Amino acid sequence: MDILHAFSVDNMRFILEGFYMTLKVALISIILSFLVGCVVGTVRYTKIPIVSPVLGVAVELLRNLPLLLIIFFARFALPDVGIKLGPMNATIVALTLFEGAMIAEIVRSGLTSIDKGQIEAARSSGLSYVQTLWHIVIPQGLRRMVPPLVSQFISLLKDTSLAIVISLPELMHHAKIVIGQSYSYTLPILFVVAVLYFAVNYALSLAARRFEARMV
Repeated sequence: MDILHAFSVDNMRFILEGFYMTLKVALISIILSFLVGCVVGTVRYTKIPIVSPVLGVAVELLRNLPLLLIIFFARFALPDVGIKLGPMNATIVALTLFEGAMIAEIVRSGLTSIDKGQIEAARSSGLSYVQTLWHIVIPQGLRRMVPPLVSQFISLLKDTSLAIVISLPELMHHAKIVIGQSYSYTLPILFVVAVLYFAVNYALSLAARRFEARMV
């Protein structure tokens, strides 16, 4: 009977409140990290003197740091320099920096994969560098970026669970509280959490496949 009590209305409502926070943080972070990644990745691709190398160092630094460390930094280190962030904002900042660096590399690699012959042909036909980038390189590069981008977005959604260490009231945080009521709740609650994560991530994968198919 304890297992059935795990699925009580109050418990499920509490779990869904945490899930809403997870989706909210993930959505904001996906939008911000995508924008940051696109800008940084494009700038790195264009090889602007000084700017591109500096961004390259920043990207490599962030990509090779544990996300958990960046979350701790945003929550507990930034206040030392006068920037105080709550759990939600600290998580969004950390995810945006980390995932933005990952996406920047995906964007740069996607743009670099375009055959240089097409770029030379476009330039010789009278298109400016910016026009070539906008009409030739980016559209083709975007098709190749879709699978790794969606994979990164899925990772971002799952990475929100790391914010449990700074007490963000997200899905895993609420699940831990419910499980704390009774040890017998562990399996059913973790099952519910797994189903929620799977449902969203699978939906993202399906949407990406349809989007990719339409772009072919």
